[in-house]
Amino acid sequence: MDNIILTQILVTPLVGALLIALLPDRRKLSAGVALTFALLTFFFTLHLPAHFNDVHPGFGGAPAFSFVQDIPWISSPNIHYHVGIDGLSLWLVVLTGLLAPVGVLASWKTIKTRSKVFYSLFLVQQTAMLGVFVSLDLMLYYGFWELSLVPMAILIAMYGRGNGPAAALRFFLYTFIPSAPLLVAILWFYAKTGSFNFATLQAAILSGDIPGRPLAWAALAFLLAFAVKVPVLGLHGWLADTFSEAPVAMAMVVAGKLGLYSLIRFHVGLFPVQARHAAPYLVALAAIGILYGALLALVQKDFWKLLAYGTMSSLSFCTLGIYGFTIAGLDGSVFQTLNEGVIGAALFVLLGVLYDRFGTSKIESYGGLAKKTPALATLFVITSLAMIGLPMLNGFVGEFLVLSSTFTGVSKGWAAAATVGVILSAAYMLSLVQKVFYGPLSDGLTLDSGRDLDFREQLVVWPLAILMLVMGLTPNFWLTGIETGLQQAAGYPAIRSMMLSNPSSFVVVSQQVVHKGGKQ
Repeated sequence: MDNIILTQILVTPLVGALLIALLPDRRKLSAGVALTFALLTFFFTLHLPAHFNDVHPGFGGAPAFSFVQDIPWISSPNIHYHVGIDGLSLWLVVLTGLLAPVGVLASWKTIKTRSKVFYSLFLVQQTAMLGVFVSLDLMLYYGFWELSLVPMAILIAMYGRGNGPAAALRFFLYTFIPSAPLLVAILWFYAKTGSFNFATLQAAILSGDIPGRPLAWAALAFLLAFAVKVPVLGLHGWLADTFSEAPVAMAMVVAGKLGLYSLIRFHVGLFPVQARHAAPYLVALAAIGILYGALLALVQKDFWKLLAYGTMSSLSFCTLGIYGFTIAGLDGSVFQTLNEGVIGAALFVLLGVLYDRFGTSKIESYGGLAKKTPALATLFVITSLAMIGLPMLNGFVGEFLVLSSTFTGVSKGWAAAATVGVILSAAYMLSLVQKVFYGPLSDGLTLDSGRDLDFREQLVVWPLAILMLVMGLTPNFWLTGIETGLQQAAGYPAIRSMMLSNPSSFVVVSQQVVHKGGKQ
């Protein structure tokens, strides 16, 4: 099963999407089929951590991946169906599998029209995201990367809460236009090397076969395409409207994971020298983005936009950790990416419940709901505390690793600025909790009986809340595998720097960097 498990994971949602497309357009039927295939996909992803081969590549060695399939697909150009995972992508694949049934259950009652289209495109989106995390051929990766944009844009346009088409167009243009230079850079690599294989390209760059100035432009193209999807400060113009308009099931996956993974794998991994040169600017943008997002979240009157800017602030911690080039910072970045997936999913579901119950996202319209909806209030408080980084919950671990590594190994000033962002995150999240759930009951809600979370909704959110606690108490279960995948990404720039400073001391043998003095 190890030989085909990644293909099973990729194909299962597609089969579900095809089956839904062939069945009659009945809401519960489409939702039931989507839930079945989402659960089946999640079940397959659990095979990965259970049988993951914890490979430690040698110093400067070629990338080591598990569950690899490498099948020639197109002879000219030389495109392979080449998939595999390592510690960097392992838990992101599992997280994507987990969020699929969460998204279906969150949409169970809210998607009332054209459910056949919604659930089939939702499953296609899952395949696209999974494909991004497992692709080791750059053209295959690019295909999945572009595919991930299409279902999202269509569903935002179809199910927007008021201005869906405009938000979908903005999202599509922001994310699609930077992908054009990315494609040009990938094709340029192919012209130079005759391959789209990640390891081959990495070895070619390491050996110095590719000229420096064009390489810098290629690195910039990769960086721009990925930074938009994070989003990095200055490239976040699509975020607030997308969060406000996207269906809950799609909004919980739109930001963060794809862009952050791609920055580590394909920007830092392929362009270590250029990434080092860009690092001071990206560290500054990340630290400012933490403060900027938190301050904007603090003054929002709409909870969707508050969540958008709060997410931008939290994801900026990940960028800060990546470009600090420390193992602890990179570990914290990946762990924080997982945290944002879990915490963000819970927040979107809970805010979606509020919106569906009372028909407004204006914070001032709420108040005193804790008495009427105690289960909703309890879960919202737990999730909010995880987001602001309360010790024993998962948000604390990622932020602590990033901040401590930034303070000791990057810049005390930027670390101090990012720490202020943590304080601001507590301010806007606790303020939201107080305004929505405590104080006097809002006049606008007194005539509405209100309903607490039903069994289905609690079935969605309680496992996520428990996972927040488990991740906070036992982070090493996740960090051990993550660090294995990151050691090579963090060590590779040092190898390249040493080769540049003293090239006569190194030779490249079968994609292995060998020091002539005897140290490999």
